Amino acid sequence: MAKLISKTYGEALFELAVEENKTDIFMEEILAVRAAIKQNPDLSALMNHPKIVKEEKIQVMENIFKGRVSEELVGFLKLIISKDRYGEIDEILEYFLDKIKEFKGIGVAYVTTPLPLDEIKKSIVEDKLLETTSYNSMEMHFDVDETLIGGMVIRIGDRVVDSTIKTKLAELEKQLLKIQLA
Repeated sequence: MAKLISKTYGEALFELAVEENKTDIFMEEILAVRAAIKQNPDLSALMNHPKIVKEEKIQVMENIFKGRVSEELVGFLKLIISKDRYGEIDEILEYFLDKIKEFKGIGVAYVTTPLPLDEIKKSIVEDKLLETTSYNSMEMHFDVDETLIGGMVIRIGDRVVDSTIKTKLAELEKQLLKIQLA
């Protein structure tokens, strides 16, 4: 259900951004709104409190963001509150950002290695991904997992390339277990 909600509202915001030719502006503003929400857990507590009426929540949201972000985005935030969807705000905004990145040809890659990569190796991985995908640019996220032994795992969307020694050893183990000794 939450996925459907985030898709519905996120898609509506995305269509508005494209229609108004404000994809860059909306993207910047959404990042700022998300940062403000994350930095202020009291705001989320207030917005999710069942005894505070919607009108007061809308007023608080207007006071915080009016004049700081576009009128369209303030109106969108008010709509989310009036429809009791504030609990899904992060998923909605995340969906919107994903759609904008897709629209602009920005790939998001998660690379996990057993050791930290230096800047040169990170750049080589990014260049290789740009060569082998249809993206114009990449948003790279690097992580370290020492249990991988060697190699790397690259995840872009729902595609995963796992060339780690740990995985290869596990596959070898499965094959060896299938062999029947006479």
